[in-house]
Amino acid sequence: MSVSDSPAFELECDALILGVVPTDDGVDLHEATLSADHREAVVSWARALSLKAGVDDAKKLPAPEGCGATSIVLVGLPNTTPTADDIRYAAGVGARTAGDARVIGVALPCGETAHTLAAVEGALLGAHKTTQPEKAHSADQMRSLIVRSATGTPDIDHAVISASAVAWVRELVTEPPNMLYPETFADRVADFSDGAPLTVEVFDEDALEAGGFGGILGVGQGSNRPPRLVAIRYQPNNPTGHVALVGKGITFDSGGLSLKPANSMVGMKYDMTGAATVAAAVIAAARLGAPVQVTGWLCLAENMPSGGAIRPNDVLTIRGGKTVEVLNTDAEGRLVMADGLQRASEDTPDLIIDVATLTGAARVALGERYAGLMGDDLAVQVVRSAAEAAGELVWPMPLAAELRTLLDSDVADIANAKPGNPLGGMLLAGLFLKEFVGLRDPDDDTSGPIPWAHIDMAGPASNSSSAFGYTPKGATGALTRTLIGVLFAGDRHVTTLAQQ
Repeated sequence: MSVSDSPAFELECDALILGVVPTDDGVDLHEATLSADHREAVVSWARALSLKAGVDDAKKLPAPEGCGATSIVLVGLPNTTPTADDIRYAAGVGARTAGDARVIGVALPCGETAHTLAAVEGALLGAHKTTQPEKAHSADQMRSLIVRSATGTPDIDHAVISASAVAWVRELVTEPPNMLYPETFADRVADFSDGAPLTVEVFDEDALEAGGFGGILGVGQGSNRPPRLVAIRYQPNNPTGHVALVGKGITFDSGGLSLKPANSMVGMKYDMTGAATVAAAVIAAARLGAPVQVTGWLCLAENMPSGGAIRPNDVLTIRGGKTVEVLNTDAEGRLVMADGLQRASEDTPDLIIDVATLTGAARVALGERYAGLMGDDLAVQVVRSAAEAAGELVWPMPLAAELRTLLDSDVADIANAKPGNPLGGMLLAGLFLKEFVGLRDPDDDTSGPIPWAHIDMAGPASNSSSAFGYTPKGATGALTRTLIGVLFAGDRHVTTLAQQ
């Protein structure tokens, strides 16, 4: 990975990414360092190929004489003044179109440092291809990226480490469930965090029993692969605040005794994406030296049917003493997250964010590109701002108080679902989780709850359609960069919450 201030046609690479913009005559090339002859040649080819210069439009061409690249990839830009989001997206499209090129050059309009960093990030995300674990670091997978910058050589560590975190999430989520289960998930986290200034603590089934984590134990008791809770802690010198992240880590979700239909089970290895996203964000924050203390809680279990599995009408006791009547064993994610939220609350952080592929209702409501975002107004705004800066899509949803009575139980403090009720499923899950967010001051009932946001990422966690931008088909790694952004949010910094 390198940044260069050389003219575009002097970059020696296998594929050079250039931007074109729509005009009345077709397209024009947006690259100031090209000669008139080179510009004319490339533009004439683009017009001959009827390139429209729209979002996701790209063409790969042989490079003209005098170019240091073997081929050129033309990608669409919306106009002559693209934003950092536009650059990130176009770089991703170009890197995907470059295919297996070993050395990729990017010469998009990077007149500001933010544009250069966006080009680095987008190209790395677009170039990443999920591999079999044993081949991930083999020589034939190694590739190089050169990004042309008109602003010197900025510090690209944030972009590189963020893209690496996203790639790790994609790789982890793609692993088959017979290889990735709670114990091995914890091992993968320890491996990926090696060398980072943080600590990893793994709670096995005995520690979970001793700690009263009834939700995680209950969901995991139907599997012969026992559950785990993993705590990842990053503690900088003089932290400016404390953020807790809680991730759902169901390594395979059969639905338990409320068994899913066969077709609905395919893809349920993705149900641990929330935990993977949290782990990657915490590790990236530690490597980059985030100013806030960060604690990640990964709630890991496999939801399987067996003679030992939890039954509808069973009552589980969550850490802290609240009881839950299980009316649907396929609403298991909220059970493990209840334990995680309760434990995270005990440290009284300034902000709690939970991330989960929680409900099919979120996919029905918002599709595969938007994540549902719920919580209190301040916390929601922090996440929304970070998502906007990262170019990721979240959509605020209400926590409708009138729906809370649907979760009333005659035998427990709350039920985990309302069987037979198809309305507001995403919102009902959010209301359930809200019950397990603690107070700012546990000894003062008037202190108010800890600022909390819930991200239902069931849609964007996996892309079932064709690739777009820097997003591949399959596991996407979405929201990882948003969480990292929360921890580096400048004027949107989490310490503003502590001052409210």
